Amino acid sequence: MTIEKFDSLESTNKYCEALNLAEVEDFTCYWALTQTAGIGQRGNHWHSTPGLNLTFSLVLKPTWLPAERQFRLTQALSLAIVDLLSTFHFPFSTLIKWPNDIYVDGKKICGTLTSVRLAGDHIATAICGIGLNVNETDFPDWLPNPTSLCLLTGKTYNLEDTLHALLEHIERRYNALRDGADLNDEYLNLLLNRGLPAQYLYHDRQITATIEGVDPFGRLLLTASDGTPLCCNLKEIALLQQ
Repeated sequence: MTIEKFDSLESTNKYCEALNLAEVEDFTCYWALTQTAGIGQRGNHWHSTPGLNLTFSLVLKPTWLPAERQFRLTQALSLAIVDLLSTFHFPFSTLIKWPNDIYVDGKKICGTLTSVRLAGDHIATAICGIGLNVNETDFPDWLPNPTSLCLLTGKTYNLEDTLHALLEHIERRYNALRDGADLNDEYLNLLLNRGLPAQYLYHDRQITATIEGVDPFGRLLLTASDGTPLCCNLKEIALLQQ
């Protein structure tokens, strides 16, 4: 495990994308104390006050993972973050909002963004960006429902220690995936709103639907209130705030 630390980067994912990844070792972490243009899912800006939170990207080389199973990597990362958060013993539920946001007590504490490069029918490299709210307590109004470790516990945390702890959990899940572990049931059991009717924006119209699961390609499986089965990619459906 190697950690490269930077005072400031535009985006750790963008930095990694510009590297010659053939020369980067598996499980190399690029950590920025400040991101000036962090990116979240759906192209959204990732807010993080300099020096308060963890913003980093991890370069992985799961060459043993077939391309059609790349969502298993997302599952492993999500479960590793839940593993870390479980060590804080919150009196709240910690759940995964499909596909890869982590919520505690109904509020977002962490998000990930993974891009992969293929070699034939297998993954060559994966760049996994992770933003974890650690010591942030004053979020901008345009963020709908954020939280942080500090807000949840009333304590402040050493960022480097927290990063090392998270990387250890990721490494354990990553190795388990490589060894053939099936993480799907564990992921589904932690899926936010699974089995519960909720309001979604689906192809620009509001619907009520219930999450049933996730298919092998990572697409969300739902049943609409009229009984219609739905199979959705990320850009096709969005949970409406409740």
